[in-house]
Amino acid sequence: MRFGAGRVHAEARICVTLLLGAVLITLVADGDVALSQTGTGVTQPPPFTAIDLTPSGFAIAQALGASAGQQVGFGVVSDAGDLPHALLWHGTAASVVDLNPSGFIESKGFSISGGQEVGYGYGPETGGAPHALLWRDNAANVVDLNPSGFVQSESFAISGGMQVGYGFGPVTKGATHALLWRGSAASVVDLNPPGFVQSQAFGISGEEQVGFGVGPATGYQLHALLWHGTADSAVDLHSEGLPFTHTQAFSTSSGEQVGFGVNTGRDYPHALLWRGGAASVMLLHPYGFDQSQAVDVCGGQQVGYGDTRQPSVVHALLWSGTAQSVVDLNAFLPSGFQDAQALAFDATGDIVGVAEGPASGGSPHAFLWKRNIPMPGTPGQEAMGC
Repeated sequence: MRFGAGRVHAEARICVTLLLGAVLITLVADGDVALSQTGTGVTQPPPFTAIDLTPSGFAIAQALGASAGQQVGFGVVSDAGDLPHALLWHGTAASVVDLNPSGFIESKGFSISGGQEVGYGYGPETGGAPHALLWRDNAANVVDLNPSGFVQSESFAISGGMQVGYGFGPVTKGATHALLWRGSAASVVDLNPPGFVQSQAFGISGEEQVGFGVGPATGYQLHALLWHGTADSAVDLHSEGLPFTHTQAFSTSSGEQVGFGVNTGRDYPHALLWRGGAASVMLLHPYGFDQSQAVDVCGGQQVGYGDTRQPSVVHALLWSGTAQSVVDLNAFLPSGFQDAQALAFDATGDIVGVAEGPASGGSPHAFLWKRNIPMPGTPGQEAMGC
């Protein structure tokens, strides 16, 4: 695995969630990527233009969230012991804004919506423990979301003024619980369902939240979960009809959820798509891949990544609701970049993620796949958290 753990960097996460960082790859489905149109005398632009967002002076950067022409993630100046800083872009490397607050030594941004960003940070201000943070486009305008009774927290997604993530502390007896906020630490709602000992929330759109949980109710196997604002509203998305012992959901939008399933110890993760219930589950895993994960969904399309061994290359992937619809986004990368992950996109269809190769000296660079052909969709997706 060449990259970090994608969108999820929880210090106290259950170990199986590390699968989010699994490598990925994909092949281009016939007819899905048309770089030009022949026979008409008119040359069409490529569907995407890949833009390296890594700022000058940074050795490493990753873009993890996108909304309305803005992107959020983090960067590291050098490999010589420097710590990551949360970063905000406006479509170019030169537009970067450092979001790391005063009094913090490390921070990362994971998601953005409506001019607000979420992630985590730590330093003297937090007693050295990671705290979920909410920014409003600059380092000085930051809210510490860590609730009373919690020693650690992180926020992974934001939509419509609400944020989700996880936290743990004395009030949870040290167990990791999925959390929902509405802009302040005091507004926190514990989403951990009855019958579960641990949980985390990774995605939110409107009144829906997704993540995973584990406990007696699941036979102590990780199950993908869908909430509607309360612990009691949890819907178990895990389907016994597929050969997976563990499932996780990472994003939700317009009634669709994405994630992956894995048969622990005997199989690689496979990308999954749900439409509100366990019985609706569909495999997005493309033919010929060893493993795949879907990490964001918007307007009937999904992004993520997959991997094959022969050759071993990590490819950013785009789906339109079926395994057969897969598009290889690596086709649009500049020369010298060969491994990539697609990690999020916005309502216009612009995609963000990370890529690396000889051109970057093997270090991850933040990338924006700028869409040149309009994305099919419906109005109001941005307000729903796409």
